[in-house]
Amino acid sequence: MIEANWFLFLAASVAVIATPGQDMILVMSRSITHGTRAGIATAAGVSLGLIVHTALATLGLGALLRTSEWLFTAIKFVGAAYLLYLGCQLLLTRTAQLTATASARQSQLKLFATGAASNISNPKIAVFYFAFLPQFVAPGTSDATLTIFTLGVVFAGLTFLIKGPVAVFAGRLSSWFQSRPNALVWLYRFSGLVMVGLAVRLALSRRIDA
Repeated sequence: MIEANWFLFLAASVAVIATPGQDMILVMSRSITHGTRAGIATAAGVSLGLIVHTALATLGLGALLRTSEWLFTAIKFVGAAYLLYLGCQLLLTRTAQLTATASARQSQLKLFATGAASNISNPKIAVFYFAFLPQFVAPGTSDATLTIFTLGVVFAGLTFLIKGPVAVFAGRLSSWFQSRPNALVWLYRFSGLVMVGLAVRLALSRRIDA
């Protein structure tokens, strides 16, 4: 049975996905360089990469949630420390730029594959999933593994729903942010607060028993 804190999950997911980062810049740059369809293809590839991470995280977390308290605590604090590290990086941001590098025209299939490979090959995303998804599993749920998998798939879907429109309006958004660097700095700082809050929440969480 799927039991999760959906409101908190959706709110936190939107905040995380909307934070400018590697995937966002990749989608925007491809859209600006090759057109809207190229950006959408890249966004779809990024979302596929997240589904792969979802499957891997589900297998690992399904076993993790049934193991010893000390091991769960150790990995929990590693995840919390990583989230705190990301949050502090964002909070300490002074300047930020969105850049797009021109490149040779590529097929949409290749752009899709590039988006997927960029995401799958990023080990930080695997660590992030370990830290992020279990926070929203309702205490006492009868099937934590299925719930975590569902949350991961929904997160991947939300990623496409947010990054797809970004691809469509990439040129306008890029110009707007580049002309207003202070706005991007404050967006980074807000996202940093979200990350720090998630780190504290994870550090204070307890192991979910099967």
